[in-house]
Amino acid sequence: MIRNWHRWLALVFGAFILWIATTGVLTQGARIIASSQPRPAEPAPPAAEAPRPKPTPLRAFIHTVTDLHSGEALGKTGQAISLLSGLALVFFAGSGLYMYVELYRGRMVRVRAGKRVQGGRWFWK
Repeated sequence: MIRNWHRWLALVFGAFILWIATTGVLTQGARIIASSQPRPAEPAPPAAEAPRPKPTPLRAFIHTVTDLHSGEALGKTGQAISLLSGLALVFFAGSGLYMYVELYRGRMVRVRAGKRVQGGRWFWK
């Protein structure tokens, strides 16, 4: 039963999780690059409220990709999809581990090793 849930949720959320992973990698990569660049000196704070200076192209890219990553660029629907995708990822990790352990204790080891496993080891030797 858990395999069916795992399979169907993977079909539904696989593309969203790939999107979140890709934008997360882009965000972190851009932040690493931005942190290695020297920052311009900040001017003294003005007495009156002045408009903020225009961000650099790299900072604007980071902001855009972060909004896409969190789903904020798509509003409440995007944020809900992002939240559900995160929960699906937690489910995939747990159900994948469960299926691995169940298969390991059963037929997977016998097929690979050609014999019954003694002692309930977790990995092949």
